[in-house]
Amino acid sequence: MKRTITKISIFCSLFLMVAGAAIAQSADTGEFKPHGKLWGYAFGDLAYKGSGDTVNGGRGGSNQYTKMAANANLFQWRRVYLGYSYEISRKFVAEFLLAAEDDFNSGVIGQGAGDITTNGKFTPYLKLANLRWRNIWKGTDLVIGQAPVTAFAQDAALKEYAVNTQTSEEVWGYRSIERTITDIRRTPSFDMGVALHGTLDSKKNFGYDLQVGNGQSAKVENDAYKWFYADVWGKFFDKKLIVHLYQDYEKLHWGVFVKGLNGPWYNDRNMTKLFVAYTVPKFTVGMEAFQNTLMGDVIVAGKDGNTYYRNTKASAVSLFVKGRITPEKLGFFARFDNYDPTGNLSSIVGDANTKSFTVNTSQYDPTTKETFATFGLDYTPMKNVHIMPNVWINTYESGVSATGTNSAGTVYSKMNSNISGQKGTDAVYRLTFYYIYGK
Repeated sequence: MKRTITKISIFCSLFLMVAGAAIAQSADTGEFKPHGKLWGYAFGDLAYKGSGDTVNGGRGGSNQYTKMAANANLFQWRRVYLGYSYEISRKFVAEFLLAAEDDFNSGVIGQGAGDITTNGKFTPYLKLANLRWRNIWKGTDLVIGQAPVTAFAQDAALKEYAVNTQTSEEVWGYRSIERTITDIRRTPSFDMGVALHGTLDSKKNFGYDLQVGNGQSAKVENDAYKWFYADVWGKFFDKKLIVHLYQDYEKLHWGVFVKGLNGPWYNDRNMTKLFVAYTVPKFTVGMEAFQNTLMGDVIVAGKDGNTYYRNTKASAVSLFVKGRITPEKLGFFARFDNYDPTGNLSSIVGDANTKSFTVNTSQYDPTTKETFATFGLDYTPMKNVHIMPNVWINTYESGVSATGTNSAGTVYSKMNSNISGQKGTDAVYRLTFYYIYGK
C-alpha cells in the first residue's frame, strides 16, 4: 500500500512539474508578440564664432569649427537620428540607425566635410545595424554587426538594450554640446564587428565589455587589421560612484617596407583610459583621463637621407560637473579638458639628424597642445526638449618653442609648419536646441 501511494505521489509530482513547465512555455510563446519602435533625436545650434585660430588656417584637426573664419554665423544641425529597434523575440533584438552629422565644412560653410553630398545637401548614412542575442549565457549579451562601442560610449537613446549603461558619454550627458575627450580624438564610438557585454553579479554592479571590429566606424574595412576593445567597470556606494577602466589596441601599418635604415614600418596604437564619476540626483562630477601610445607614428626625414619612425605618447584629462538649479526646468553644466600629445616630441626635434617630420595619425599630431572649456545652462520646458545657451572655447599652443634649435642648428619651426610661437583660440557662442522623439 505504501509503495502504491509513493508511486502515485511521484507520478503526481512529475505531472505537476511537466504541466507547470508547459504552462510557462505557453506563456512565453503566447504572451510575446514581436514589436518595434521608431525613435530618434536631433540637436543643432544658432552659432556665432567670435574668434578663430589662424596658424595654418586653423589647428585642431577635425574638431568642431576648425578653420572656420571668425565672425561666421550659422543655423546648423550637428546631428539628426532616425532609428528603429525591433524585438524579434525575448532573446533577440535588432537595431537600425540612420544618422546625419555635421552639416558644415571645416573652413567653408556649406561645403562637404560633414555629411554633405557633392551638391551641398545634408544627408544621412548607415550608423548602426546589428543583432543582439540577450543572455547568450547568464548576464552576457552577444552583439553582431555595426554597433556602439559600449566600452567607450553608449548612446543614451539605446541604453534600454545595453548591459553597461554608465559610460562616460551617458554620465556626461551632453553629447549635444560636445563629444567626450576620447571621441574628439576619433576613437571609434561605434564599429562593425562582434562584441560581448556582460555583468558579473546579479545586481549589475560589476561588468565587462569585449569587442573586436574593423576600426572604421561606418566606413568599409580598408586594411587587414582589427581594432580590439576591452573594459571592466564597477558601481559602488549604491551606484553613486562609477569606475570604468578601458583598453584598446590596433595595428595601423605592419611590416610595410620603406627604404631606409629602419627597414619595415611598424605602426600601432593603444589607449588606456580611466573614467570615474560620482552622481546623485542634484549633481554629478566626473573625470576621464587617457594615455595613447603611438608606435612609429611620426615619420622623420633624416639629414642623412633615410626615413625613421618615432614613437609618441598623448595624454588628456577631462573634468566636468553638471546639476540641477531647479528640479525639473533648469540645469547647468561645465567642463574643462587638457590635451597634451607632445610625449617624446622634444626628443624628435632635438635629434641632430632630424630635418623634418610628418605625422601619420592627424588626430594625434604631437606639435599642438589644446585646452577646451564649455559651460552653459539647460532649460527644459518639457521632458525631452532642451534649449541650452552655451560657450565653446578651444585654445591651441605649440608643444615646443618655435625658435628652439637642435644641436645641428636646425630651427624647430622649420621642421613642421604647426610648430609656432603663436597661440590661437576658437571661441563660439551658441544657442543649442535638442529634442528626443519616440521615447
